[in-house]
Amino acid sequence: MTAGEFASDTIVAVSSGRPPAAIAIVRTSGSVALEAAERLAGPLGRARTATLRTLRDPRDGSLIDSAIVLLFAAPHSATGENLVEYQCHGGKAVVAALIAALTSLDHVREAQPGEFTRRALSNGKIDLTQAEGLAELLEAETEAQRKSALARSQGALRTRIEQWREAVLAHSAELEVAIDYSDEEDGSGDGDASDRLLNLVRQMSELLEAPRVEKLRDGVRAVIAGPPNSGKSSLFNALSGQERAIVTPIPGTTRDRIEASLAIGGLAIVLVDTAGLRAAEDVVEQIGVDLAHREIDEADVIIWLGDEIDRPAHPRLLAVTPKCDLGECEGNSAVSALDGTGLDDLKAAIGKIAAAIVPADAQLALNARESALLSDCRDALSRAAGLDDPLLAAEELRGARYALDMIAGRAGVDDLLDSLFERFCLGK
Repeated sequence: MTAGEFASDTIVAVSSGRPPAAIAIVRTSGSVALEAAERLAGPLGRARTATLRTLRDPRDGSLIDSAIVLLFAAPHSATGENLVEYQCHGGKAVVAALIAALTSLDHVREAQPGEFTRRALSNGKIDLTQAEGLAELLEAETEAQRKSALARSQGALRTRIEQWREAVLAHSAELEVAIDYSDEEDGSGDGDASDRLLNLVRQMSELLEAPRVEKLRDGVRAVIAGPPNSGKSSLFNALSGQERAIVTPIPGTTRDRIEASLAIGGLAIVLVDTAGLRAAEDVVEQIGVDLAHREIDEADVIIWLGDEIDRPAHPRLLAVTPKCDLGECEGNSAVSALDGTGLDDLKAAIGKIAAAIVPADAQLALNARESALLSDCRDALSRAAGLDDPLLAAEELRGARYALDMIAGRAGVDDLLDSLFERFCLGK
């Protein structure tokens, strides 16, 4: 799709669930959205006023459906363009007939995935952080993911970035004055300017040190580890509620890592079963043991079923006494995959650790892209604060502003946008 096609065409797609359904919402956005609606439904009247209209195919005047039609006039719409919504009956044939009638008109075509949101970004209705938040909201599977994505999609990070950008821009303006009138400046106020820059550095550092959004989106990795026949696979099946791992009395049965997704306390947890840790007896088992060690190194939480002396050095390790149905079942660490003893307590312990390493409900969180760019911005500001030469300091501030613009999607993100909006559905 060329830039001209993207900017000039009017797009149409179903923005509700896939038909059949009781009601379907079909929406159009673009320069001829209003004209197209009037070709099907007659004059619409006032914007943001729902009216019941008879829809007719402009090619032959045949009846399509009766529908509620709503106009959102530019620039006061979700995309910043004229946007029309048709709320019609949700049968497949009805929706297909309506879309066919609309796309029969000049300059109207079916939307690409995420194209409505992309137009909102292009027209300044949202920034890139909000678009990424919308993608995360569409993919959210847990309550914590939903809350975090909703905050991002509603502009929590955009507001912070805008505040920082304005502050950096003000510093840049001061430096430009200092450069233009260098012969008249006495150098007073430089210390204050440096302090203000360092205050921005501190603010950015606080956000950079906070938990990242990936742990919410991808899940906290809880790895079950220990020697062979310690009950790892049985515990994995019991915690996940699925018979995923093979359980036998033969040591070394598990040769590969096995994963299952679950939610604990509204948080996404990726539970991982691993091969028993021992001196391997064959090449295949050695591969499994190597994978187990790799999972332990990358784990957010380790559920350890072995002896204390063999415990991995990990800051978030839960030592568990397994198979307590065969012996003592005292203490919070004793569990039984057979009768369920201690499983609720173990899940609560995993959830408590997970809650400490993911963003809290009201906490602003960055993704990896935003974190890298904000780190670049912070470093540029830190360097600028230590420079006496206004020309060099001004160059650092330009770099800082560019990093902020990249976070917001104002610069250098065309390839990223293509990848991002492929994650959206057609009507979003």
